[in-house]
Amino acid sequence: MEAEYVLQMKNIEKEYYGNRVLKGVDLSVRPGEIHALVGENGAGKSTLMNVLFGMPVIHSTGGFSGEVYFGGEKVDIKSPLEAMELGIGMVHQEFMLVPEFTITENIKINREITKDNFLSRAFKNKGLKTLDRKAMSQDARKALDRVGLGVEEWVTVAGLPVGHMQFVEIAREIDKTGLKLLVFDEPTAVLTESEADNLIAGIKRLAESGIAILFITHRLNEVLQAADNISILRDGELVGTRRKEDTSVTELAELMVGRRIDINGKEGQAEDSEKREIILDIRNLHVDMPGERVKGVNLEIYEGEIFGIGGLAGQGKVGIANGIMGLYPAKGEVLLKGEKLDLNNTKGALNKGLAFVSEDRRGVGLLLDSSIELNIVATTMHVKNKYFKKLGFLNQMDIRSIREHANRMIKELDIRCTGPQQLTRQLSGGNQQKVCIARALTLDPNVLFVSEPTRGIDIGAKKLVLDLLVKLNKELGMTIVMTSSELIELRSICDRIAIISGGKVEGILRPDDSDRDFGLMMAGEYKKMKEKEAM
Repeated sequence: MEAEYVLQMKNIEKEYYGNRVLKGVDLSVRPGEIHALVGENGAGKSTLMNVLFGMPVIHSTGGFSGEVYFGGEKVDIKSPLEAMELGIGMVHQEFMLVPEFTITENIKINREITKDNFLSRAFKNKGLKTLDRKAMSQDARKALDRVGLGVEEWVTVAGLPVGHMQFVEIAREIDKTGLKLLVFDEPTAVLTESEADNLIAGIKRLAESGIAILFITHRLNEVLQAADNISILRDGELVGTRRKEDTSVTELAELMVGRRIDINGKEGQAEDSEKREIILDIRNLHVDMPGERVKGVNLEIYEGEIFGIGGLAGQGKVGIANGIMGLYPAKGEVLLKGEKLDLNNTKGALNKGLAFVSEDRRGVGLLLDSSIELNIVATTMHVKNKYFKKLGFLNQMDIRSIREHANRMIKELDIRCTGPQQLTRQLSGGNQQKVCIARALTLDPNVLFVSEPTRGIDIGAKKLVLDLLVKLNKELGMTIVMTSSELIELRSICDRIAIISGGKVEGILRPDDSDRDFGLMMAGEYKKMKEKEAM
């Protein structure tokens, strides 16, 4: 008797170094069903798939608890190869194709068909066999026909439209014998609307043939277009499973985002914008940051506020600060207190009163093998020529003033260390982040950009860093622009929050605005929904 479910994951729990990232998750998928899995960045989708595919990161960090059943039988998948042998495939957001190979060669890679020739028969050596290109082409053609791609199978992949490449990825998976479950990981992220429609039609054809589909996406309109059932993850928990007929974009958005935490005394601080001076005016900003391109952002940031910038990964939120600070090519216009900034000039931005705590703490923010005190003053020494003393015609580091300033910063920011001469590498993640902030504050900025300030640090350190940002804002009146993938953190300390989708501003909300609006904006559906409501 055929099992009712192709896949069942029961009470799946996973911890990384004491941090629970999956909390008793259940997921069931039937043959021929398209089951969508949605949630914000960090909701647990990737970890759940890592469990399913037996990825090394799961087993090298203590494994997981719970049970996985495939085809009605309990399985213990130890590697992606074992998952593939069971009949589980995946189509990735990042293409895994060899551009110089033909479509056939990409579909049959590592599963090439060979045939005997004179030498292999004479020497009885399988290694001397030649490729059976006719049989390989026939298999490739069958797979391409199943997904509805009419391109010739001998064409080279390089130069194909992006949508066609996605279909080649799918054809490669379904060419594998015994495929029962196919996982799509954000498959439409790089496709145009028409290409996405074609892909969804192809996915439906696969489901009709009996293959179960697990469809991971953040585009809620596509969820309702494609899926039979939808599971929603939030903060590592399954918060709901809905039939397509019984839900809506609005409900999915609310479930995906969830309730916010308390606002730490920020209520009432966001005065009417008409009464506040614009300190930073961003007009039609474009930034060429790979993976985080900005495509025409307009923002007005008010003096003395904490302004949040949120959105899903790859939508452009991280590119804004990096572009303004000159770390990636940018064009447009940025005015600081009415004075035009020279874009693509990092030193110029720093001299004008901007400072930046990068999301790349180890790559950009810190000199890990240098002392805390040197890290704190390094940028100011370079940009403003401070913390030197004259020794004849030479400048020499003023160790006394450097140490005095470092000690003051260590005390004010509560950097837990043995002293200013301790190597920065020896600090915890949270204290390293405080050193980054101390370095930025040493520049005495008018506006402080902070990107992903809590990434990679534990929950206790996260609170300390967020409390520090609020303290700087309240006590010094500092304008802070905080970019974060953690919407709950933005809502906990920000006065206003811009959500970026597709490289543009989807909208600006107050932290206590509805979960519905936040969810719709994160999914890039807010403007479309408003247009429908206005009709």
